[in-house]
Amino acid sequence: MRDKLFIGPKVRLLRLARGWKLEPCAARLGVSASYLSQIEANQRPVTARVLIDVMRVFEVDAASLDAADDQRMIADLREATADPIQDGEAPSLHELKAAVANTPNLAKAYLALHHAYRRLDERLKTTDEAVSLDERGAASALLPYEEVRDFFHYKNNYIHNLDIAAEALAEDLGLGGADAPQLVLERRLRDGLGVRVKDSGEPDLLRRFDKAAGLLVLGAAQSQATRSFQMAYQIVATTLADAVEAELAAVGFRSESAAKVCRTALLNYAAGAMLLPYERFREAARAARHDVEQLSLTFQTSLEQVFHRLSTLQRPGARGVPFYFVRVDQAGNITKRHSATRLQFARFGGTCPLWNVHDAFARPDAWLVQLAEMPDGVRYVSIAKGVVKPSGAYLRPDRRYALGLGCEVQYADSLVYAQGLDLAGPTAPIGVSCRICERDDCAQRAFPPVDRAFEVYENERRLAPFELGLGFQQSR
Repeated sequence: MRDKLFIGPKVRLLRLARGWKLEPCAARLGVSASYLSQIEANQRPVTARVLIDVMRVFEVDAASLDAADDQRMIADLREATADPIQDGEAPSLHELKAAVANTPNLAKAYLALHHAYRRLDERLKTTDEAVSLDERGAASALLPYEEVRDFFHYKNNYIHNLDIAAEALAEDLGLGGADAPQLVLERRLRDGLGVRVKDSGEPDLLRRFDKAAGLLVLGAAQSQATRSFQMAYQIVATTLADAVEAELAAVGFRSESAAKVCRTALLNYAAGAMLLPYERFREAARAARHDVEQLSLTFQTSLEQVFHRLSTLQRPGARGVPFYFVRVDQAGNITKRHSATRLQFARFGGTCPLWNVHDAFARPDAWLVQLAEMPDGVRYVSIAKGVVKPSGAYLRPDRRYALGLGCEVQYADSLVYAQGLDLAGPTAPIGVSCRICERDDCAQRAFPPVDRAFEVYENERRLAPFELGLGFQQSR
């Protein structure tokens, strides 16, 4: 049974933005004024017919009425308001939901203020190191990446116009035909763009493009999937440059550094969308029940490329299964993250140690499947896989990562990894991060949550060196 759709505050904001009174607006929608008032107060959900009329009358698409953005903002607000810098009692989840629903611009302004504080705090902390190492710009390096991360976060990691253009380009190239992708890509570079491809034995090289010489140099030590991706990147950098610049112009980043970071990220996105064109990949994923290995073989791409692409299938009217995707290094740093689910990653601090993604480093050859449950009661089928990226040289260490992918249990029938899994059985109780986790009985908790009081007993010691209380800790 599908969840009821409550979009009252969004409808109210759309009405007020146009200066419409309640009664005339209700007449346009074909409902009574009292019914519209109840919808705006979130006392009644909207029916399919009313939703269609709202889209028609206000000239908006369904994506602008989606509650996914609200969930992301609520998660961000919850973490921001639990920051140790805050004094007094943290707002409740109910208050945060009300703030996002009724005053979204105020909520965005608060998040922007908190992000600005965090950036300033990080810059201050790194100033001494930056000066001593004479690394110009090291203290400000966090700002552009955070800005770009937020751009993709609130775009739901799906860039519609660029995705459509990349899909059309894949069709034009003939990807998916009889010839292997690397042959198709190299042929387009040579015959269509006048670019020759050459190998290099440099162990740390992925791609180098010499525009004057019309030469693309690829690292010979890289896998064929990586080499194909780098060729795809060069093709979209030339062919879809206008579409990428249009996206950048629409965003209006505050710094040129952020624009450069986002330009590279958008080209990476377009390259992946071209190698794994949306509709063909979505249908193949559905037919294979989202078997990552099978999809990797079908499209001749890496496991990581498939993991990431599965998390971007959020095209309006043709959405795939909503997944989260994460890449973690051995130190626990999240180097890639996205969630089209209700699970939202912490911006600061580490991840939950009970999450199966951390076990993947010890068992890189295995596919780990976990039935996990978050503190809010939402359960996920979580898949984790360790990957090793060879360095190409004995004296250079290989790069090791763990990839995580998951969806809510309601989509388990679409997932080959859920086969034989007892969906009604016991779950692994995981959280976002210790600093905001609500669990009282976690034996792996590293420190107490910042919005809870705790007691340390001198004459008693348990697994956790403290006991959580019910109230907020006033002194810190």
